Amino acid sequence: MKVKGKIKPLRDVVFVQSMEFDAQTTIAGLFIPKDDGKVTGIRPRWGKVYAIGPDQTQVTIGEWVLIEHGRWTRTVEVEQDDGSVLEVRMVDNNAIMAVSESMPEGTV
Repeated sequence: MKVKGKIKPLRDVVFVQSMEFDAQTTIAGLFIPKDDGKVTGIRPRWGKVYAIGPDQTQVTIGEWVLIEHGRWTRTVEVEQDDGSVLEVRMVDNNAIMAVSESMPEGTV
């Protein structure tokens, strides 16, 4: 699904961006192959908070949240004013396990 312009979450909904599903290299130089859809891919993932609903009090835009595996929706592509496309997902509030001001180092 693709949306042009901004999307506005309702109530206490949280939208995230920058979730990693592709192959990655850790800061130590270890290559981790793409594991989405495999048993090894069943793990929590970090996402950067893109937008929050007006009733959301636990997280703020720009923070990184650790989300239990599979507790997010499919991707919605949001076309920005400059023509770039951002992948956004809604997450389950009850599945947010941790919050960080910046992307934790060495995470995959």
